[in-house]
Amino acid sequence: MVNPKLKDELNDQLCRAIMCLGDLDECYQFFEDICTVSELKAMAQRLEVARMLREGHTYDEIVDRTGASTATISRVKRCLNYGADGYRIVLERLAQDEV
Repeated sequence: MVNPKLKDELNDQLCRAIMCLGDLDECYQFFEDICTVSELKAMAQRLEVARMLREGHTYDEIVDRTGASTATISRVKRCLNYGADGYRIVLERLAQDEV
């Protein structure tokens, strides 16, 4: 279920833009233009935190590997437990691609 507070024409356009990217290089090109380096690194860090949490890693292990703050780890954990299942969907599909 999509959060109605997020659902609007501009966010629809952004989601469609991401969905139309054809390969990894196009993703890098798009995200380089649309995000700052810090924003992109923060998103990548949160995804790795989510992956590690799902695998059962401790906060200390996650901090050591990602440099994420415990506040970030807690927020990601809350999203994994009570969020919209976006992390779960992506992490499951990434795992399938690795097989």
